[in-house]
Parts: sequence; structure tokens; C-alpha cells
Amino acid sequence: MTENAVAEADSGEVAVAEAIGVSKRFGRTVALDRVGLRVTAGRTHALVGRNGAGKSTLVSILTGIAPADEGQVRFGGRPAPPPGDRDAWRSRVACVYQHSTIIPDLTVAENLFINRQGFGGRIVRWRTVRARARELLDTWSVPIAEDTPARELSVEHRQLVEIARSLSYGARFIILDEPTAQLDGPAIRRLFERMRDLQNQGVTFLFISHHLDETYEICSDVTVFRDARHIVTAPVAELGKRELIAAMTGESAELDRAVPRPPADTAAPPVLTVEKLTRPGEFAGVSFEVRPGEMVGLAGGGSSGRVEVAETIVGLRPATAGSVRSGGRTLRRGGVPAALAAGIGFVPRDRHDEGLVLSMSVADNATLTVPRRLGRLGLLSRRTRDALVRTAIADLDIKADSPGQGIAELSGGNQQKVVFARALATNPKVLVLITPTAGVDVRSKQTLRAVVRAAADRGTAILVVSDELDDLRDCDRVLVMVQGTVTGEFGKGWSDRELVAAMEGLM
Repeated sequence: MTENAVAEADSGEVAVAEAIGVSKRFGRTVALDRVGLRVTAGRTHALVGRNGAGKSTLVSILTGIAPADEGQVRFGGRPAPPPGDRDAWRSRVACVYQHSTIIPDLTVAENLFINRQGFGGRIVRWRTVRARARELLDTWSVPIAEDTPARELSVEHRQLVEIARSLSYGARFIILDEPTAQLDGPAIRRLFERMRDLQNQGVTFLFISHHLDETYEICSDVTVFRDARHIVTAPVAELGKRELIAAMTGESAELDRAVPRPPADTAAPPVLTVEKLTRPGEFAGVSFEVRPGEMVGLAGGGSSGRVEVAETIVGLRPATAGSVRSGGRTLRRGGVPAALAAGIGFVPRDRHDEGLVLSMSVADNATLTVPRRLGRLGLLSRRTRDALVRTAIADLDIKADSPGQGIAELSGGNQQKVVFARALATNPKVLVLITPTAGVDVRSKQTLRAVVRAAADRGTAILVVSDELDDLRDCDRVLVMVQGTVTGEFGKGWSDRELVAAMEGLM
């Protein structure tokens, strides 16, 4: 079925939102090429594709942020509002982005009614604002106090506040852009339960995620984009996972298997030694070793302490007890510089907030850890810098026009590759990775997994900290943490069921 046929098909169900023959160009770049999308009422429709496929551009057009060059957008069978009528757009569609738009210094009530606290009047009556907020939260079953400071909210609760705010404008079509990227397993399940409840109340979702298993769990229909074009739309139940991946990549691909690797030398002295590491309230007595060329996973849920352990190893958090040794050298309390000096490379869990300087170029971001390699006496050589980065661009298959391109212009998967490039630029002895493939597409996940395996093959000790099973499949061992302690260890050949059960504290 062509994209126009998809958009114009009459299924007998109400089309909450439609994109019909939509095209968009940015200079010489074709971001969308006559694509179509038809989302029917009361369902959850997945939009999937590799980074750069055109998903974000379509979201911008569906939400009125950017105009289409060709084609049209319709809501409920009627043309979209004029671009400048923001209130009309908000009453039809809303988007909850991966990176929250909640203002942390305001309360929940203030965030819910931001820029409209007066409700049409000139005087703000805060008692009324709080009462209206309480009513809104109760109506949509959001379990949060209206006077809670937003900075105290979890990622999960920030998303619920954003959904409630969208519903308060009258919108019943909500786009969720990578909503699970920063959630753990239980929080994802709660989000899906809330989505199903809202569907029963007449809310329709467009769900964008790189986690294909989530697509099969929560969505009724799926549309695939590839290279700015519509490829297929089908009921989820009629499109198998292999067919879905083939549609996204143009070829058959499998992620859910480990790639055979030679075993690490168990007689070699460890490169990374963590001994009785403790931070009260987060984790206690954590001990393990990683040898040259060994890949060790550290798995667990959101309150397991796995991320906190990793951030302590790389110097972002101070330990109150225990020690970290890299290459036989005990790390003193020197924070991140001491970890870098000890040969530890790091990929943080959130590339936007912790991994990138979005106002800088690809080259500057990729070389932040190695200024001394770029020149002498405090003077950096652009030629040396760009040569180093061109090698990284080739090795990691980074899609960038040049080393000088702005990092903010790259897709999410290519941004993550730049974060990897920076971690690898120091030729680390130890590489600590937190959810390394979060928010990237199928092909980029394969590339990043291959990069990690190659680093291990060169003798780098790898610590993969994640609750994503695909991140852990190549590991020689997986340690499981529950409520701040290591509760189990799994060798190669673990099943998804037994590892998930252990992460949930059921074994």
C-alpha cells in the first residue's frame, strides 16, 4: 500500500489525525518524501524507523511547529489550524517528548497551567489554580500532589504531568516520543497501564520508540518510515518482528542474539576491581572484578543501585566506603579527572543532559577528553583535531557532513556514536557504559554493540550497566543488583525470563 493510499484509506473508523502526501525539505536534504499516516480513534499507533528516517520531522509537522512543503495534515477529517493559532493546535494534538518540558522550579499546579494561570482574568488566584490542578489530576487519575515542586518528581511522574497538561487543553491525540527511554521495567508497565486506561476514556496515542518489544506490547498498528519515505502500515499482529526490522533497515536483521566471542582469559589479573563499594541509601558492599577483554553486565531495576555504582566508579559520586582500582591503581577522591587518568572511559545514561554540549560541534564533543593530544602550550590544532575525529566518524559510521557540523543537527543515534567516540578517544583500559543503546535505532544498536565487542577484543575491560536485555547479550557474565546489593550472577546462555525475574527480585 502506498503512503497516499494509507492516508486516504477508509477503514470505517474515525481518523483522529492524518498526514496525506506530506513532504519536507531542509536545503538539499529531503526529510520527508510524500509520506502518509492515518491514526484511528482510541488506539495506540506506533511510528518506527531508524534515526533520520523522518519521524521527528513528521512530529514537528503534526504539532504545528513546522509547516509541510507539500501535502496536508487533518484532525478529525478537518484541515489543521493555521500555523499561528497555537491554542487551536494544542486543543487537537500534544507531544510528550523524551526530554521533559516541565519547569523544575515551579510546582505541579503551576506547570499544569503555565501561561494561563489567570484563566482568562488579569489576576492570578493561586487557590483557584491549585483547586483546578487537583481536579485535573483526579480526573485523569494522576497520583501526584498539586503543590509538589516539579524538581522532586520522578521521570515517570513528570511524564504524567505533561500528559495531564495536554489533556487540559482539550487534546485527545497525544504523541509519546521515546517515553520509556529513561524508565525502568516497573515504571514502563505502569505507563502502559495508564495509556490503556486513557484509551478507554477516548485518548489516542502515537507511540514512537526504538524498543520493538514495546511496540508489540502496547500498540495496535504500526507505520514504518525509512529514508524519509513511508514503507508500510499494518496491524501489529500481522507484522512479525523480522519483517518489521527488514522494513526499517531494508534488510533482514536480528538483535536478540549474542555474537560469539572468544572467552576472556580468566587467569589474567583484573583491570577493574570494585571492592565493598558503599554509598548509604543507594548500595552497600558491592564487589566484582573485570578482566582484560571481558564484558561484564550489571543489571537491575530502577532502584537497584546499578547506575549509582557505575557513576561512583567513574568519579561522579563519592563512595563512603570501599575502593575502586583500575590497572592496580586505587582511585583517590579526585572525581572524574582521577578516573580518566586511571584509564576509565565512560558513556553516561543520558546523552543530552550528561553526554553532549549541544552548542558545540561534532569535533569538539568527540575530543573533550583529549585536549592534550590536539596541541601544545594550550593551543589546539584544528587540523589534528579534525583528523582524529574523521577517523572516529569512519570507525563508528557517524553520519555527519563534517567534523565541524553542530552536534545538535545529528540524529539521536549519531549523537550517541559521538559520545562513544569521546569515551574511546582516550584508549581506555576500562569502558563503563550506562544504557549504551538507549534511544537509538536498530542499525545503530548493532553498530554500537559491534564497537563494544571490538574494544573488548583489543583487551579493554567492559562494564555494561543496563536493564535492556539487548545491551547485555554479548556479556561474558551478568551481575544482578536488587535494592543496592548484588544478588546473583549469570553466565552466558541465560534466558530472558530468568534474568528478568532476577532483576525483579523474584529469584
